[in-house]
Amino acid sequence: MLSVTRGFQGIGPAILVPNAMALVGTTFPMGLKRNMVFSAFGACGPTGFVFGAIFSALLSQFACKFLLSILFGKCKLTQEGWPWTFWVLAIICVCMAVLSFMVIPAPVPRAVNNSTFDFAGACTGVSGLVLFNFALNQAPVVGWNKTYIPFTLGIGVMLLIAFVYLEMNHAKQALVPVRGLSKEAVLALSCIAAGWSSHGIWLFYLFQFVQRFRGSSAIAAAAQISPVAITGVGFAMSAGWLARKFKTSYLMLCAMLGFFIGTLFLAFVPVHQTYWVLTFWSVVVMPIGMNWSFPSGTILLSNAMAKEHQGISASLVSTVVNYSISIGLGIAGTVERYVSQKHGPLWGIRGAWCLALGLDAIGVGIAVYFVVISRRKPSS
Repeated sequence: MLSVTRGFQGIGPAILVPNAMALVGTTFPMGLKRNMVFSAFGACGPTGFVFGAIFSALLSQFACKFLLSILFGKCKLTQEGWPWTFWVLAIICVCMAVLSFMVIPAPVPRAVNNSTFDFAGACTGVSGLVLFNFALNQAPVVGWNKTYIPFTLGIGVMLLIAFVYLEMNHAKQALVPVRGLSKEAVLALSCIAAGWSSHGIWLFYLFQFVQRFRGSSAIAAAAQISPVAITGVGFAMSAGWLARKFKTSYLMLCAMLGFFIGTLFLAFVPVHQTYWVLTFWSVVVMPIGMNWSFPSGTILLSNAMAKEHQGISASLVSTVVNYSISIGLGIAGTVERYVSQKHGPLWGIRGAWCLALGLDAIGVGIAVYFVVISRRKPSS
């Protein structure tokens, strides 16, 4: 049941995010207004996450206990309170679906595209991504000694190689315009992949650390991450203006440094150290990486593609962000498993954060190369 519901939660943003970003790309012309809307879109991530975490904690620990005591007489807080966080969010989603149907305008009619769908690319690409993801995320649970883990991983890699070959040589209507991607777009996507994979590790193990080793409650953990909402909005909204003043490569380099410094502050933070010394500054700095890399990459790809391909550019950025988070957590899970077996659970978390630091270092290296090649051109 959990896997099925998580699958639906993947289907939702997979449909929502690219279409919303494509709507922005087709509605607004290139310029400051489009950049600011993309930046506002990026700001929804940290604010939505923080408010979701805070209100979910409040619902599960206080409001739900009160409501259920009225409806059913008694309420065991840890057993009956927390499901209502999901009920409330589901109700909100239904309300937003109805509201969006009433508010979002109908698409402008266009000429019918009679090109065939790329079934070969869809089968090889999706199957390869699923098998590759499954292997890396299942390995921490069962161990790499299970035969089906390396077998599934190898099949996934071969399918992904086949996908790239088909898209570059045989696809008439490619799912991913591999041949049409510029070097700048590839470098931007590579930076996003490295940075956001480390971000997923940073965030997941931050909650593990403060709750398991510092004894923080759900509300206290949500409160400790709340500065992201403030700094995240500020950095996100500044990205649209900065994108007109500076090359994308410079913003990507600053974003990768934000990811690196934010993770570095946590990698070896003492358990009994006060929150305000390193943990707070990690939470403050990390939005630089999140909210400068995502809008910058989106703006770069959106400006590089035709109006009818805005959905593809949006899908590329969204897919890279979400898939990188999943892959990064899968690899970190393996690191945590084996380090914990030798040195204990605390060092398992530190090992995962060190992996994130390595990913950030790769991202910084790619961004530096991005800056070097962009300086040879008049614009990025």
